[in-house]
Amino acid sequence: MTGDWRTRRVDAALRDENPTVMRRMASGFAVIGDVQFLPGYSLLLVDDPSVRRLTDLPRAKRLSFLSDMERLGEAVERACGRLDPAFRRVNLEILGNTDPYLHAHVWPRFAWEPPELVGLPVWLYPRERWSDDSFRLGPHHAELREAIGTALDELDSAG
Repeated sequence: MTGDWRTRRVDAALRDENPTVMRRMASGFAVIGDVQFLPGYSLLLVDDPSVRRLTDLPRAKRLSFLSDMERLGEAVERACGRLDPAFRRVNLEILGNTDPYLHAHVWPRFAWEPPELVGLPVWLYPRERWSDDSFRLGPHHAELREAIGTALDELDSAG
C-alpha cells in the first residue's frame, strides 16, 4: 500500500481510494488497521474530514457514529472469536490525539498477549510493535479482513 491516501485517509475513502476500507457504514468507514500485532485491529473513520470531535456532530449523527463503533466492535469480536480461540474481548476507544479527524479504535485482545501487557492499554505496547514490518497490514491479512467484513454484513442483515 503506497500513495498519499495515508495523509488524507477520509478523503481517500470518500473517493474509494483508501485500500484499508472494509465497508461503508452509516457514519463513516470501517477500515482495517495499518498494523496488526493484535490481529483484527480496526477503526471507524468519520465520513467528514472536518469533524474533529464527537461533539462536532449533531446529536443524531453522534449516536449514529457510536452505533457504528459498537457494530464494528461486535464484528471484530465475532471474526476474531472464529479465527483465534485465544480471543478474549475488544477494547473500544475514541482518542483523537494524533489524527485530526474523528475516529474510533477497535482493539481485539487475546490470551496469548504478554502477561505484563494483557491488562494494559494497547498504547503501552513497545514502539517496535508499531513499526515492525512483520505486523504491517498485507495480503496475508485477507482472511481476517474478509471475516470482519462478513461479520459486518451479518450484523446488517440481522437488523
